[in-house]
Amino acid sequence: MTRRLASLLLAAALTAFTAPAVGQTYPSSPIRILVGFGPGSTADTLARLVGKHMEQAFGQPVVVENRPGNSSMIAAETVARAAPDGYTLFMATVAQTLNPAQTRSGFDLSKQMAPIALLGVVPNMLVAHPDVPAKSLKDLVALAKSKPDSLTFGTSGAGTASHLAAELFNQKAGTRIVAAHYQGGSNQALTDLLAGRITLMFNVAATLAPHVKADKLNALAIAQPKRAGIMPDLPTMAEAGMPGFDAGIWIGLLAPAGTPADIVDKLSKAANEALKMEAVMKAMSTQGIDSLGGTPKEFADFIRADIDKWTTLTAAMKKN
Repeated sequence: MTRRLASLLLAAALTAFTAPAVGQTYPSSPIRILVGFGPGSTADTLARLVGKHMEQAFGQPVVVENRPGNSSMIAAETVARAAPDGYTLFMATVAQTLNPAQTRSGFDLSKQMAPIALLGVVPNMLVAHPDVPAKSLKDLVALAKSKPDSLTFGTSGAGTASHLAAELFNQKAGTRIVAAHYQGGSNQALTDLLAGRITLMFNVAATLAPHVKADKLNALAIAQPKRAGIMPDLPTMAEAGMPGFDAGIWIGLLAPAGTPADIVDKLSKAANEALKMEAVMKAMSTQGIDSLGGTPKEFADFIRADIDKWTTLTAAMKKN
């Protein structure tokens, strides 16, 4: 071995021994969080709340960038192609599991992203017009089975979260409640529900709660595993007799696949700490967002289960 080669090997060994791990120096520059919806949206609000705490924890700016388009898939695909270094993150929603299940786009959140933390959920609620002679979920199922195709679910449009929640209901209950799609979105559907032109609807609990409290709509159940903070006395679908029903609008933070585990863990710790901050909890409650949190593995398991659920449902819908 030459003296020069020996010197090079020794220098390499010393560098490997003394160089800090990537995660130990992270972050050393600003972090971007891409949101696939516009400013003021729920995902945008949560990104800014969590991002502000991460700035304080890391001592680096956290910049939220809005990249709306194609049901937030433009932002998702942009982050999926970004360098896996922890400096470009994505605020995902249920759209990232709903849309690919229907379009066969080839995008797979479970493979193209590294889950950081499941941050929160916007609870969906099942409501009925007061003229519907069903005061409970079991009453509704019995009524729908006795009168197939006579009841209507108002939706925000074909393929939206409210539509697939309705189809999931039909699948689990064995009913034939007709989906009435509104291209004008949930506001138009809600107007017709209040007027009695349609009979049922899954929609955001924070939007529906005032109408329920004014006795203009009857609340039947919360469409997620846990009760909603905004309607704590209303049972979940499982409690009301339909186990395994989950159609909440979840929101979570992810990085590109291949991001080092120590960086993911740092980000997860900071995000979960943010959810415990009093100011963050208060702001989320005001927005009607229920805090969740958890480990990257728990979020990864959740994503895989959500993909399987919507893929199975959409496949069954195509056969009918």
